[in-house]
Amino acid sequence: MGHAGMAAAAVRYLRSADAPPVQALPRPVLRCVGEDERAPVPQAEFRRVLGNFASGVAVVTAPATATDPEVTDALEGAAPAGFACQSFSSLSLDPPLVAFMVGRTSTTWPRIARAGVFCVNVLSAGQGELCRAFAMSGTDKFAGVTYDAAPVSGSPRLAGTLAWIDCTIHAVHTGGDHLIVVGRVDALGASAGDEAPLLFHKGRFL
Repeated sequence: MGHAGMAAAAVRYLRSADAPPVQALPRPVLRCVGEDERAPVPQAEFRRVLGNFASGVAVVTAPATATDPEVTDALEGAAPAGFACQSFSSLSLDPPLVAFMVGRTSTTWPRIARAGVFCVNVLSAGQGELCRAFAMSGTDKFAGVTYDAAPVSGSPRLAGTLAWIDCTIHAVHTGGDHLIVVGRVDALGASAGDEAPLLFHKGRFL
């Protein structure tokens, strides 16, 4: 079985009723130097310097799954998952692959993993408040949000975005305190307008 076949089998297992709940991994203890050596790059300085790199902003969504252990009633069972993401990127043309990074302690990622699919919604310049809503935890992120179903995965496709990319999870790799999620593109589309993108730079939207 090749890499693609193994990934497909993993996705089928994640979507099956026999798959165990996917738990968020604890934040790992990462040390590059010993206790008696020079301290690594301070996190605040790392954030400050890397903040000079302007990035686009997206919302990654996934459909609700019947096996979600967080579901306590029928109404919650209809709720999809989603989170704001700065780390989305195209990865490969042949086959068509994209990638995003998510914190290993994210409470939304296990729900996306169980679905086995996701949709990347590329936000436009006027969607800063929408992005902030999806960056919060413990709230109904989809309250008042207009969306329809992406054609292949059924993941929420948010209204007013610049583009959408409908994907199946292809592979997941560890990367320090984050996971690198690779998705195989099944369908995609873009707005016919000329709206500007939502950008994030030095801690604020542009």
